Amino acid sequence: MLPLFSLGEQIAIKRKELGLTKPTLAKKARVGLSTLDALENGRMGELGYSKITNILAALGMELKLQQARASRPTLEELMEEARADDGLDRRR
Repeated sequence: MLPLFSLGEQIAIKRKELGLTKPTLAKKARVGLSTLDALENGRMGELGYSKITNILAALGMELKLQQARASRPTLEELMEEARADDGLDRRR
């Protein structure tokens, strides 16, 4: 399971890739700037589902459910997952 601080790191990376400022993303996602800042900087203990999905949607991302694993995935499993994700990319 991805810890909340790791999710925050990924959100910060994507925000920067898109050239968005924190205030711009916060407004677009309809969340407080302090909430977004705390999430990106690993200071958020809990965050509701709707806030997370609003932030991800504003970045063009979504949550993905999958079977929990007892061990780390192999490189082959990761590559297969990436190929499957590429096949679902509607932007092409």
